[in-house]
Amino acid sequence: MSSDVTGKNNKGLQKGRLTPGLILIVALALTFFHLYTSGISMFGAWMQRDIHLTFILVIVFLIFPFARKGQQDEASVLDYCLIALALASGAYILLYNQDIVMRAGAPNTPDLIFGGIMILLILEAARRATGWVLVIIAGVFLIYNFAGPYIPGMLGHKGCSLGRVVSQMYLTTEGIFGTALGVSASYIFLFVFLTSMLEKLGMGDFLLRLAMAVMGRFAGGPAKVAVLASGFMGSINGSAVANVVGTGTFTIPLMKQNGYKPHFAGAVESCASSGGQLMPPIMGAAAFIIAEFLGIPYINVVVAAIIPAFLYYMCVLLGVHFEACRLGLTGLPKAELPSARAVLKEGWFFLIPLGVLVFFLAVLQYTPVRSGFYSIIAMFLVSLVSKDSRINWDRFREGAIAASRNTITVALACAAAGLVIGSINLTGAGLKISSAIVAASGGTLWLALLLTAVVALIMGMGLPTTAAYIVTGTMAAPALINLGVVPLGAHLFVFYFAIISAITPPVALAAYAAAGIARDNPMKIGVTACRLGFAAFIVPFLFAVQPALIGVGDGIHIAWSSFTALIGVVALAGGNIGFVVCNATLWERALLIGGALLSLHPGFYTDFIGLGMIALALAANILRGKKTGVTAASGNLTR
Repeated sequence: MSSDVTGKNNKGLQKGRLTPGLILIVALALTFFHLYTSGISMFGAWMQRDIHLTFILVIVFLIFPFARKGQQDEASVLDYCLIALALASGAYILLYNQDIVMRAGAPNTPDLIFGGIMILLILEAARRATGWVLVIIAGVFLIYNFAGPYIPGMLGHKGCSLGRVVSQMYLTTEGIFGTALGVSASYIFLFVFLTSMLEKLGMGDFLLRLAMAVMGRFAGGPAKVAVLASGFMGSINGSAVANVVGTGTFTIPLMKQNGYKPHFAGAVESCASSGGQLMPPIMGAAAFIIAEFLGIPYINVVVAAIIPAFLYYMCVLLGVHFEACRLGLTGLPKAELPSARAVLKEGWFFLIPLGVLVFFLAVLQYTPVRSGFYSIIAMFLVSLVSKDSRINWDRFREGAIAASRNTITVALACAAAGLVIGSINLTGAGLKISSAIVAASGGTLWLALLLTAVVALIMGMGLPTTAAYIVTGTMAAPALINLGVVPLGAHLFVFYFAIISAITPPVALAAYAAAGIARDNPMKIGVTACRLGFAAFIVPFLFAVQPALIGVGDGIHIAWSSFTALIGVVALAGGNIGFVVCNATLWERALLIGGALLSLHPGFYTDFIGLGMIALALAANILRGKKTGVTAASGNLTR
């Protein structure tokens, strides 16, 4: 579960003499700090978050130096000055936290100075690691604290003093050191370290070979391998872009060789990689924040995500299959595929740490911190099974650096989002924005959902998933809850649209990453990816209105809603591609898509009508296929 850190990070590790050593020292310090606090004794919330953020700021200014020197990115004098200020601001809280608590509400001059420094450092670090969008959004909310008296209408307020703003952001757990950073500081790093180490030990290659063994023989096998492998990897690393680059380098050329067009191959990889953050058991960093915001066990979020994630990947997988049958593509020759039994025999132990994680989370109901710690212990133990995967100093060092690097965007997104949340709480803007959403929708739930989806997509185009979820969820989720959406459904709704912004043009970061590998137009890839992953745009509306799809309700209701939704997803994939048993006519596609939307919509009458439309379209397609000599068997399901 890595962050949305792109290739910039890789160049940041190619340093001169001093900087790589400092990066290693900070990465090891961050790793041992989190292992100690998760397994032995955790610090108080404020101290834990302060130390975590200080380490992150230091490593950001080392990995992303202000200026380049020749071919090497060596930290400059300015960077070391910023590091010194970060250490000073972090140490100030550690040394004087008791005094700060005793004079709560009455900050002195040093409080304000170090608080102002910390705010500026976070904005500069976020600019270097994630770009300007997050900085601009946080800056707008900071300015809003002071500009309230000059803003007309319901968004206006009486204004806040500089001292009050700095105190809120720096001296409490309602700003920078709020819940979002608390999640990053307590368990995000643990899960990032776990997944980074597993990748260094070879789990990525194991999952890819397992996907090849399971799916490679079917029609359009390479594309199905991409869906399965990217789903596995996405759940582990949590980054759409990193997933595209990691698995797409292998799967996209293989899909093109198999006969898929370049833009379709890129779209498959973009869809499958983006959906990884929807996949249990680890999901993305925002899933942990959802649990913390709602005060529920993390396993509840995981369970709620199972059915929507299954529907999403079924839509992509069926789209890939129908396209393969339409083009007459075959599977890969058996001689070119690994044996599933042989792959599992070689790498079965990679699954044990994830099994331990699920066991402690779901069965024993341990906290994510303790569960993550035991999973890491299990990882160290199972690595001894094979000498090829055994943890040595080089692998541990590389894993610590990778984990620290991959935590940067999540931690900075949480810290910068803390500035937004702090401003919202300080000015009461949350209630005002929530009221504005309700007013703009006229109290109509579907319209409020649509407005929220658009905002989440726009935010997600320029922000990491975590930041997009926090900013949008803080403002919009309360409005949805007020209109009757269950709290978990409201937050998952925002989370899903923040994720699929990675495939939504015009930005579509996952599509751009895939375009470089597929060598095709990123806009074309993005549009095709939206078609393939269309279920991701529909399913959130469904579970917001009908929470049975996130496991809320009795078993019969959940089973029926899941069944009709699955039938709808099958029809949706066939209608999008224009093929089921044979090429579909225009009216058959219209019936499939229309019936799919009706069957996906909760309700007896809509289910009945939708299933009837789908049945009519399927019957017509099958009969026409028989007349023309096309059958399901001739679709080359396997070689």
